[in-house]
Parts: sequence; C-alpha cells; structure tokens
Amino acid sequence: MEDSRENSLEAGSSLPRPEESSRVPEVLPSEVSESCARPLEATPKKLCGYLSKFGGKGPIRGWKSRWFFYDEKKCHLYYSRTAQDANPLDSIDLSTAVFDYKADAEEGTFEIKTRNRVITLKAATKQVMLYWLQQLQMKRWEFHNSPPAPPAAPAASLTGNRPALHLELEPEEAELEEFLCPVKMPTGLVGVAAALHPGTPIPSALQNISLKHLGTEIQNTMYNICGNKQAQGIGHGLPVEDSSQSGEPEREEQPSSSDPSAPGKEPADSPKPTPKSSLTANLIQKAKRQSNTFPLFPEGLTRNRTSQEKVVALEQQVLMLTKDLKSQKELVKILHKALEAAQQEKRASSAYLMAAGDEDRLELVRHKVRQIAELSRQVEALEQERASLVQTASLWEQQAQELQQQVQELQQQVQLLMDKNQAKQQIICKLCDKVTQDFMHPSSHSPLPPDAANRDFLSQQEKMEQLKDDMEAYRTQNRFLNSEIHQVTKIWRKVAEKEKALLMKCAYLQAKSCQVESKYLAGLRKLQEAMGDEASKCSELLRQLIQEALQWEASESAADSVRLSPISEYDEYGFLTVPDYEVEDLKLLAKIQVLEVRSHHLLAREERPLRERWAALGELAPSTELKQLLRAGVPREHRPRVWRWLVHLRVQHLQVPGHYQKLLSRGQACEHPAARQIELDLNRTFPNNKHFTCPTSNFPDKLRRVLLAFSWQNPTIGYCQGLNRLAAIALLTLDEEESAFWCLVAIVETILPSDYYSKTLTASQVDQRVLQDLLSEKMPRLMAHLGQHHVDLSLITFNWFLVVFADSLISDILFRVWDAFLYEGTKVVFRYALAIFKYNEEEILRLQDGLEIYQYLRFFTKTICNSRKLMSIAFNDMNPFRMKQLQQLRTAHRERLEAELRELERLKAEYLETQAFRGRAVPEGCGSEDEGEGEGEVEA
Repeated sequence: MEDSRENSLEAGSSLPRPEESSRVPEVLPSEVSESCARPLEATPKKLCGYLSKFGGKGPIRGWKSRWFFYDEKKCHLYYSRTAQDANPLDSIDLSTAVFDYKADAEEGTFEIKTRNRVITLKAATKQVMLYWLQQLQMKRWEFHNSPPAPPAAPAASLTGNRPALHLELEPEEAELEEFLCPVKMPTGLVGVAAALHPGTPIPSALQNISLKHLGTEIQNTMYNICGNKQAQGIGHGLPVEDSSQSGEPEREEQPSSSDPSAPGKEPADSPKPTPKSSLTANLIQKAKRQSNTFPLFPEGLTRNRTSQEKVVALEQQVLMLTKDLKSQKELVKILHKALEAAQQEKRASSAYLMAAGDEDRLELVRHKVRQIAELSRQVEALEQERASLVQTASLWEQQAQELQQQVQELQQQVQLLMDKNQAKQQIICKLCDKVTQDFMHPSSHSPLPPDAANRDFLSQQEKMEQLKDDMEAYRTQNRFLNSEIHQVTKIWRKVAEKEKALLMKCAYLQAKSCQVESKYLAGLRKLQEAMGDEASKCSELLRQLIQEALQWEASESAADSVRLSPISEYDEYGFLTVPDYEVEDLKLLAKIQVLEVRSHHLLAREERPLRERWAALGELAPSTELKQLLRAGVPREHRPRVWRWLVHLRVQHLQVPGHYQKLLSRGQACEHPAARQIELDLNRTFPNNKHFTCPTSNFPDKLRRVLLAFSWQNPTIGYCQGLNRLAAIALLTLDEEESAFWCLVAIVETILPSDYYSKTLTASQVDQRVLQDLLSEKMPRLMAHLGQHHVDLSLITFNWFLVVFADSLISDILFRVWDAFLYEGTKVVFRYALAIFKYNEEEILRLQDGLEIYQYLRFFTKTICNSRKLMSIAFNDMNPFRMKQLQQLRTAHRERLEAELRELERLKAEYLETQAFRGRAVPEGCGSEDEGEGEGEVEA
C-alpha cells in the first residue's frame, strides 16, 4: 500500500501545480540586481528556515533564534526553537498581515504586522530578508486568490481547477513585476537544507528558551530525548535526493523524530531499526511523506508549458465537464422529485375532496399537519444557515476594514519615505555641485596642505558613497512598499467581492425562507377555509398553528436584531408596508403579504443591471429603448428627473413662466366654490401614508394649493373626487408643488379623455365597457364565471381608472405603472387592468359564490407582489393590443352611452312636463298643511 501511495504521489508531483505557474518573485535587492531572470531549480520545496525573533521580557529580552515554516492550508507561519521540535511555539496569521522593513534599521530586520501584534524578525543577510518578504507576499496572495477547497476532494478535482487558477494569477504576476524583480534563493539558508545550519548563535542558552511557552518547550525537549534514544542503533542519517544542479547526491537534515516543518507528529512515526541495505530507501520514502506535509508546495518556478502539460490541462477540462454533467443529472433527479411531490400533493387534495366520511378527511388533515411540521423544520434549518452566513459576512467586513486601515498606514509611511528620499537627493546634488565647484575653482579657497586636502577629499568621497548606498536602500524599500500596497489593495478588493457575494447569498436564502414561510401560511389559510367552523380537535390544532404563525414576527425580530434588508414600517414613499386589516380573519393574509413583500425586496438586488442602464442613459429622448426601460420601471433616484421630462413633453405648449403663482394669487383673492370639498378630501387622502397623516407634515398644505390652482386652471372640471390622489402621487415623487401641478394638468388634460372627470363621467363609463369587452376577448372563462354569479366588475374597476390604481396596488408596482402611463397613455391602464385579472384568474375561478367573489375582489390587488410577473403579463401575454382597436371600442360604446343618456333626458323631461301639468292638487280626505297650521293658530 505504501508503494502504491508513493507512486500516486510521484505521479501527482509530475503535474503542473498552480503555484508553479503563478509564483511571483517580487523583490530584487541591490546585491542581485544584475540577474532578474527567474531561477528554475533554485526554489526550495518548502518555505522554512532559521530567523531571529525579537522578544522576551526583562533581562532576557533580545534576539532569539527560531525555526520558521509556512503552512499553506491555513496561511500561517509557525515557529519553534529548533527544526527538530515536534510542537511549534506559536504561529503568525499571514492572511491579514502586512510586511514592512525600514532602510535605516539593522541589516536583515523586517516586520510582520497583524491585527493584534507586530513581530520583528531578522535574517542573516539582506538577500535572505528580501527573499522571505517576497515569498511571504506571494503565499499570502495565493491564499486569497485560490478557490476554496472542497471538503474531501480527490487529486483530480484539484488538478481540474488549476488551469483557471493559472489564468487568474498571470495578470497579478505581470503587475508585481512592474514594481520588483525576483530574488534568488539563498543557498543553504532557506528550505529544509537550512536545518543543517542553525541560526545565529545566542550568548546564553537560557536566553533562547521561550518562558512564555514553557510547557511546549518541555514537551519538545522530552520528545527529542525519546527520539534520540530510538535512533541510537540505526546510524540515523540524512535523506538522499538527486540534485538538479549536480550529479552528486545532496545531503539534507532529517530529524530523528519528525519533519522540521510538520510539528505535532507522535514518536511512533519514527522509523524502526532496519537493515543498512534498506535504510536509504526508507529514508527517501520518509522524506517524500514529509514533503507532503506542506500541501501544494511547488518544486520549481514557472516554466513554459509543454505539449504533455497541454494534454494534462485538456484532461483536467474533461474531468471538469464530467463533474458538470454529474451535477446536471443530480438537478434532473431533484426536478423529478419535485414533480413527484407536486403529483402527490394533487392526489392528496383529490382524496380529501373525494373522502366520504369525516374520519377519512380528519386523517388527511393530520397527514397535512405532519407535512407542515416538516416544512417548519426546514425553515428553521434555513434560518440557522442564514445566521451563520451573516456572521461570516460580518467577519469578512471586519477584516476588510482592518486591511483598509493598514493600507492607509502604509501609504502614509511611503509618503514620508518619499519626502525623506527627495530631501536626501537634494542634499546630494548640492554636495556634488560644491565638489565640482571646488575642483573647477581651487584658487577661490585658501590653500590646504596636501595631506589635509587628501583627507578632506576621501571623507567627502566616503560620505557620497554612503549617501548612494542609502539612496539605493531607500529605492529598494520604496519598490517593496509599492508592491506591498498594490497587493494589499488587491486583497482588500477580493475580500470586498467575497463579502458582497456572501451578502447576496444571504439575501437569496432569506428570500427563499420567506417564500417557504409564505407557502406554509398559505397552506394554513386554505386549511382554515376548508375546515370552516367545525368544532373538533383538528380545528383546534389548526387555530393554534395559525396563532403561532402570527406570533413569529415578534419572536424573529427579538432573536435576530440584524437583518440584511430589514423591512421598515413604511416604504421609501411613506406607505405602510404591512396592510392594516380590521377583520380578524384577514390578519393571516396580511402576514402572507408581508412575507411576499420581504421576499421580493430581498431579491430586488438583481435589478442592478437595470440601474446601471439608467445611470448610463444620458439626455432623454423618445425611443424604443426608453420605452422598454420605462416599462421595466425607473429607479427611485432617477424617477423625479424622468417624470419632469415626461410631464414637460406633454404640457410644453401649455406651460407659461409664473402661471402657477398667478393661479395661487387668484385663489387667495377669491375663494373657489370647490374649496370646501377640497378641504374635506385632504384628510381622506392616503390614510396609510405618513406624509399625509402626520400633523407636522407639509404635504397636506402643498396638496391643497395644487388642487386649488387646478380648479382655477380648468373651470369646466373644477374639482372632482380622485384628483386629490393623482396630485398626491405626483407630490410624493416630484416633491415640488409646481411640478406636481403640471403633472396633474398633463394627466387630466392631455393623457385622459377630456370628459373623464366631468359631472356625468362619460369617458370613465365608456372605459368600463371597453374593459369588459377586452376581458371577454382575452379571458372568456373568467367572464363566463363572473357572469354566472352576476358580478359587476365596474364596481371594482371604476376606481382603478379614475385614480390610475392609486388605491389598489402596492407602491412599488404602482409607481412602475405610472412610469409607463406617463409615456404611453391610457393603453397602459388597460394592459395592467387585464394583467391583474390574469394574475389572479385561477383564484377567482375557484370561488363559487358571488359574495365571496366580491369580498376577494376588494383586496386581491394588494396581494400582488411580483412586479416582474405582472409586467410580463401586461406587455407580453396581453399582446396583440392595438391602440386602433381601443379607439374603435371607445367610439362604439360612447355612441351607445350617449344614446342612453339622451333617452334618460327625454324620459326626465316627459316626467317633469307631466308633473307640471298635474300640479300639486291635494287628494280628497287628506288634510292640507296650511289648514292644519291655521287651526293651530285659532286654537292658540
């Protein structure tokens, strides 16, 4: 089994790793600036080595030699006292760390700054320091850029993802090389071979011991003692590996009990005594197993892809496609299960309706209750998952904020260094000019002795060399800090994208949870309607479940105080989001509406492309694209500008500067006859909107002035009930009185027919008859059903047309209707009226009583929450819908209605003539009022 395992590992190591194709050396010190080419065989298999760490307290505070090694799975840098220690002393989280070094500090000194502490380290040379910084930068970037690994993914799945990762890292490699060139690996100072060369010797052995981790130090000491005893009779050596640079085998340190870079192994893992002939093979196998403790560590730097690697990449793509095919098959199975569940539910409903006795129905209801309990458990599981995702998103947000703060600090440091560097360069230039001047004009100065002149020249030359070295050091530091800032910024952007994706996923899950809860409540409501007033244990259980469902809102708000998209009591236009039904039986329906509104509010983030199209839209002009955008709805931030343009398009021939102010002045000078009716209707305008019910709001005063100005603008109409709602909608969107006034003028005088708000409401009655004809054409089954139960739709729909759905639809859908209505006209009102009935057609067809149908039609428009579905029905399913046909129907019905009105006038005139001819004669036997009054006076 070990041989097969080793063969599989060797085969896996021959494949191109993502790190091999994405390794980005970042820093080039001045010592190796002449060789920017990438070494192919110099990179160690593992990032490890000895560094000095500054720490301790009191008299033992100072530099301590530590063995550092990197864990790619966790992006942690572990360290221990020696390479042979089994347990690490501590670790440094590099995922949120930033790196820095100061040019004026001790050579080889650099810092790792995390959210909790700052770790100061020192390498043997400046080249080793820059190599460590470069490798740590690269490891941090690879950790943030690599996709999350699956829980138990085979090697094939890992290799299948590598080409995509390679493509993602190539741009980063090119960008980082703009700042820095790669650093060669310091031979013997980094990697497993560095274990042969201990770190900087410490004067006192006690000073190198970590008193903070004394327990770990004791465990490591005992572990090393036991390991040495087991290895005494073996002649324990070092593993032999073929060197890529020479034909001779290279000796590397092999600890007696554990891998120096993999702490925590048990002593039992150490090899048992074996014959000398098999010792080398066993050590090589152990070295291979130890190399696997560093996951995904590269064996070399980037190399050009050969034909064999291309074949491997194609095989990986085939594996990915096979995996996608498997997922598609699973999706088909899920759909089959969903279909079976739907069929089973249909059969259960049929069985309930066909059940002969109450016991059978009771058993079916119990079965449904068990299913409802199962759905409740699923809802709880989804809520738990949502809570965990919200917590994860908050953690990501905290990390992003910390990274942003660190980036700002680094930017300030870079600016200070650049200023300092510029000042030093100016000093160098001045000194160079002075030296040149001294050489050019030696006579201007007092002559110096030859020895003094030489000493002065040498000192000046030494200072210049020192300044040049400092300048080169600051340049290298500047390049490194630029690369660090660039990479930290990239990581912060990636973290922000991940946070946004998590928030989107949380919103989607919460929306799905609301939908499941809504379906559950709808099922309870249907059971409530089916049970009626039956007094039984089942009905009592049903009432208890409904009561618990109605109390969920309070418990949820208390348990979960933070929501992704909380639904407030009022929407963005001031309307109540939760309908206030006075009837007790409709409270469950109100809860269902709240859940539907919340679900669509959470999923409204998908409309980002629509918002981007509106933001990119420049000057407005009539076009097909604008028509489609208006039908889809105008975002709230763009709606006032768009509505002003639409209104101006309608009334530009009527608008006169100062006209609105003149009408207001006229109203102040003389009271209009309709002023009293306007004052009465102000308090009736949108009682469910806080802007018109709050005593401190200025919207009622604005509405009063707009309506009075319109009554003077159009004396033929003056004021009609319904105009207050039209003006109120215009005020809520445009906010300015004059803009709302011209919007009301555009609707009444240019969009709707001229006699829509006349005393007889002729055009309004005509549109009701046209609507019934269109319903008979588009939905004949519905009209036949309503006719069978003698339902007059005009009692419901007349107000729709009079106020353009202002009292009927929820605000989100209402303003979308008005967006298209102001551009296309009354045809939009007919489209949406037909779409509303089509949206609820099946529900209406299930009602078999005229009174129930009237009760349902009173509030059924408020149950529509899916604006996209309603828009699709209105503008797609209702086609063809030609304006020519609408005008012909209006003309025909107007002629019939005018004939009926003329007939009524004729009958009225005949009646009045008859009454005038007969006079007011008192029948015999009846006392006259005058006579009674006279008798009373006589008696008095």
